[in-house]
Amino acid sequence: MSVADRLAELGLTLPAVVPPVASYVPAVSHDGLAFTSGQLPMVDGAMPRTGKVGAEVSPEDAYADARRCALNALAALDAEIGSLDRITRIVKVVGFVASAEGFTGQPGVVNGASDLLGEVFGDAGRHARSAVGVAELPLGAPVEVELVVAYA
Repeated sequence: MSVADRLAELGLTLPAVVPPVASYVPAVSHDGLAFTSGQLPMVDGAMPRTGKVGAEVSPEDAYADARRCALNALAALDAEIGSLDRITRIVKVVGFVASAEGFTGQPGVVNGASDLLGEVFGDAGRHARSAVGVAELPLGAPVEVELVVAYA
């Protein structure tokens, strides 16, 4: 089954690539690896919510935001390598969570990205990962996710 078919089966549509908000490109590939820049949970060019997880943003909403970040990262990868069907493995996920003081649930939030990648790619979606709490993220985003993938 193609990745596009799997996304459709999951009720998901690959969005347009989110335009950079500074001096970078959404993704770069080299020697069989592709790296995304940090992807925010933008929907149609806007942030659905802002704030810190554990204060203004619930962990459940942040989980959904991490899923959206991963979907945005897949769009950037699709544009960079020509087809998501070329991905042979999700190698690494790095998730940043804008965290209120005392919030320690970063791994559960970043599971939003990890779970989506597992649903889309199966065993090839299993990956190494970091989930990091930070004070602030660009544009007030609660979550930011970046991916490293292998492709053929």
